[in-house]
Amino acid sequence: MLNPFDNFHFDWLRRRRIFIGISIAIMIAGLVSAVGRELTPGGTDSFNMGVDFQGGTIVTAKFRSRPSDDDIRSALNEAGVGDPVIQSTNKPDEVLIKIPLLESETASEGTSEQDHTLQVQAGREEVKSALDKFGKAAEGDATLESAPDTAYKIIGTDSVGAVAGSQLRNQAVIATLLGLVGILVFIAFRYDWTYAAGAVIAVFHDVIMVLSFFSIFQWEVNLTVIAAILTIVGFSVNDSIVIFDRVRENVPMRRHDSLFDITNDSINQTLSRTVITAGLVILSVLALVIFGGEVLRSFSLALLVGLTLGCYSTIAIASPIAIWWQSKLGDSKIKDVLAPSTTKGEKLASSSRRSVTRRPVTR
Repeated sequence: MLNPFDNFHFDWLRRRRIFIGISIAIMIAGLVSAVGRELTPGGTDSFNMGVDFQGGTIVTAKFRSRPSDDDIRSALNEAGVGDPVIQSTNKPDEVLIKIPLLESETASEGTSEQDHTLQVQAGREEVKSALDKFGKAAEGDATLESAPDTAYKIIGTDSVGAVAGSQLRNQAVIATLLGLVGILVFIAFRYDWTYAAGAVIAVFHDVIMVLSFFSIFQWEVNLTVIAAILTIVGFSVNDSIVIFDRVRENVPMRRHDSLFDITNDSINQTLSRTVITAGLVILSVLALVIFGGEVLRSFSLALLVGLTLGCYSTIAIASPIAIWWQSKLGDSKIKDVLAPSTTKGEKLASSSRRSVTRRPVTR
């Protein structure tokens, strides 16, 4: 097995304050960005919410000769339409175009039937003026077959209101929180609640850090970003479990060593697996960032930042928190036995809250 970090020794926990300080600095920068944008008169929102959350108009167009997504996006941008979403349908000559609501529409209170009609009509006209770059549109009852001099026809229009956008946002937050609760319960049952707390806090750290980057750089937040965050949650927890499992294996074999030493060695022993696995995934995501285009931009950026931070937080956040909670909050169930040679505050592995038995492996 490839092991580039064999016999690698680095005291990760001794530098935990530096790592935690870096994380706190980035999260504070994200908080300042979010709050500052909201409080600045005439400023932007905390996050650049996409059509899925902000609301907008959906236009379905059928082309005689369908342009590429980049050409359609360029035409919409030239017409003053910002952040359009271009999606293909199950028909090769049709395209689904989502555009944000106009400023006057987003500012209006309530959504009456008349407002709904005006939103659909205004969005349709915006898209039509942009698509006229590709040729004449088939109007009324005319079709592409009956009007050979036309290039496209708008065959459907609809709108996604702000209410629907807020519902999507709330459902996305609930889905993320439920996933974290499930992870917390599973790890607490399978390992120990202190390990579960460390893993879940590290996951919260990853999510908050990703949101900080999206607020600072104003990358668009859409439903694909939520999918990326749920992917990050699973990846980060899986990485933490690998280290925690190695700690659990080392504890019964090194009962006279401190938990700090065992955790450091466990991190170093699994470092090759962490770097190789995470490195290959990050390289794949980097290819998406560079070559994936605008459609996958937000998704790939969220994955790139989140997976990189997930690899970092496993070592710098999850392990120190798990050990700190195990040695501090579990004092009522830990025999306060210190090794003569250990530094102050380092518990013996033999004083951990739960005895560990090796399970036989059937091959």
